Amino acid sequence: MGGGRTLLRDLVETPSVSGRETAATERLVDAFESADREVWIDEVGNVRAPADDSVLLTSHIDTVPGEIPVREEDGVLWGRGAVDAKGPLAAMATAALETGVSFAGVVEEETTSRGAHHLVETRDVPEAVVNGEPSGWAGVVLGYRGFHAGTYRVEEPAGHSALSDRNAIERAMAWWGDVSEAVEATDGESDTPVFEQRTAKPVAVEGGVTDDGLATAATVDAQFRLPPGTTGDDVEATVADATDAGGVEWETPIAPVMRSPRNAVARALRAGIRAGDGEPTHLRKTGTSDMNVYAEAWDVPMATYGPGDSSLDHTPDEHIELVEFDRSVTVLTHAAAELRE
Repeated sequence: MGGGRTLLRDLVETPSVSGRETAATERLVDAFESADREVWIDEVGNVRAPADDSVLLTSHIDTVPGEIPVREEDGVLWGRGAVDAKGPLAAMATAALETGVSFAGVVEEETTSRGAHHLVETRDVPEAVVNGEPSGWAGVVLGYRGFHAGTYRVEEPAGHSALSDRNAIERAMAWWGDVSEAVEATDGESDTPVFEQRTAKPVAVEGGVTDDGLATAATVDAQFRLPPGTTGDDVEATVADATDAGGVEWETPIAPVMRSPRNAVARALRAGIRAGDGEPTHLRKTGTSDMNVYAEAWDVPMATYGPGDSSLDHTPDEHIELVEFDRSVTVLTHAAAELRE
């Protein structure tokens, strides 16, 4: 496992915030070139190492911002991306090198999933996919909620702050209040699991007097998570029915995904976990990942898997146990060999 741990540490030590992944992609290319594997960086920055397409092992190269000093202590590696998702990424690459199956490291998962979208548009459909995200070495992720985002914009003529007329900032605050109340009304009963709920979150708010001094303007960037059975159109309709006049610019929605535990990838991962004396568990994640993109484009067996505690994603305490990393490589190697048979 020494080579895998070295690759993991090198990747964690190499900053790769979304949109600035070049140095980390080059380190991945070096790993595959050193093993005499075909590899290249594509037009958007993905690392492509095609081989036996009975399974594609793939994870994302980028991280969220935030510098965490890299250190290794008592078998634990700290650093930005150690969990999300350089642990899974290095495990996927190591297993692909050991088994001769296809690999792809993709860019911008934390922002636009640009790399995953480009991958499905420019490669043949693999026979199966294991997407790399932290699940814990004995966990197999079968489902993710979908994602929809929009920006609300409003402008009102300027007026004295002592007047009772609503300015744009108040309009934006009222808009968000109406939206959150309407979305909460669709959540179901209070004991409904979060995975099965629609949820809404404001992620950025801006407002003030316009440069010409003649108006106030405000924007609210909002994100919505979609459970299975919910579409972007459903969210747009809920927002339109609940709010006053004003413009919402919607992005392209990402559909939710839920795969059967009986699919071939889930079976192979469970077999690998049991071979390592683990007890497999099935997981559903309340967020969204590149698996959503792959599932919408490719009707093949798939699941998400990777080392690391996902509760540490994006946190200042991000770290991974190296023994867990080693176990995940063994699981992936076992699963890839089974899927090749």
